[in-house]
Amino acid sequence: MPTAGPCFWGAPTYEIFAGSWPKETGDFADRFNALPKYVASTSPKALDWKPAELLKGVLPEAVRALKQGSGGNIYVHGSLSVARELLRHGLVDRVRLLSYPGTVGEGKKLFPSDMPVALEPISTVQFSNGVVALEYAAGKV
Repeated sequence: MPTAGPCFWGAPTYEIFAGSWPKETGDFADRFNALPKYVASTSPKALDWKPAELLKGVLPEAVRALKQGSGGNIYVHGSLSVARELLRHGLVDRVRLLSYPGTVGEGKKLFPSDMPVALEPISTVQFSNGVVALEYAAGKV
């Protein structure tokens, strides 16, 4: 994570991460906790896990400004609605997915049928527990 840039979440995902990460210690946790955090929300929220900033207004415009000023990558973890909005506006360069062995039967789609995204494989890593990490370059169809 030495080249990691700011993290970007919707409010529910930020709250999940903020509920556990501030208590973690160690090299990775210290670096992760120190990253700038941007939270998309339409209502005021207390952002106790610092450094954090609430982003209001038009999401694509805010992310374009962040991408220009960050000097690095912006990471979106979870936050399905945020990821979809960024994909819809062509603001996602890479998609990293973790595939777990097992089935759920139903769930929410990351890529709805009205939003085609061209994905070009970059890398695949299989872990000993059966999880597969997939990385793609994202583009418009």
